[in-house]
Amino acid sequence: MQVTHYKKVAVGGSFDVLHEGHRALLDKAFDVSEYVLIGLASNKMAGNDAAAYEKRKRGLEDFLEHEGQYHIVELNDPLGDAVRDREIDAIVVSEETVPRALEINELRKKRGLGVLEILSVPLVLAEDGRPISSTGIKRGEIDREGRVLSERK
Repeated sequence: MQVTHYKKVAVGGSFDVLHEGHRALLDKAFDVSEYVLIGLASNKMAGNDAAAYEKRKRGLEDFLEHEGQYHIVELNDPLGDAVRDREIDAIVVSEETVPRALEINELRKKRGLGVLEILSVPLVLAEDGRPISSTGIKRGEIDREGRVLSERK
């Protein structure tokens, strides 16, 4: 049985090549919340061409086919709606992006908003002990589950 601790949580990223690390992050968000606000990096932020945002959004929607309630918003800056939305209770981040969550909380304090509970998810490691990354997948070094396909640079 799923235990919901929060009404609304935020999570964000480029979600370029979806992999097990993304699954861990998103699973945590859906496990603890009734509603998940997903910030999807704009093409400018993600460094992609004009068609890439919609492609990444469709891929994310397919990835979330059996999940609960969510809404995807375009992120045009690294902090997104998390610095403005009063209804967000918590933010789910990977352990490497905790500093960004702390920055969001500082801005929320300055704006008179409550701080967000920061829920940090450990990085998911590939067979070689290094974090699974979209870059490694694109280079053909690992697959989406973290199986090593060739030596990583």
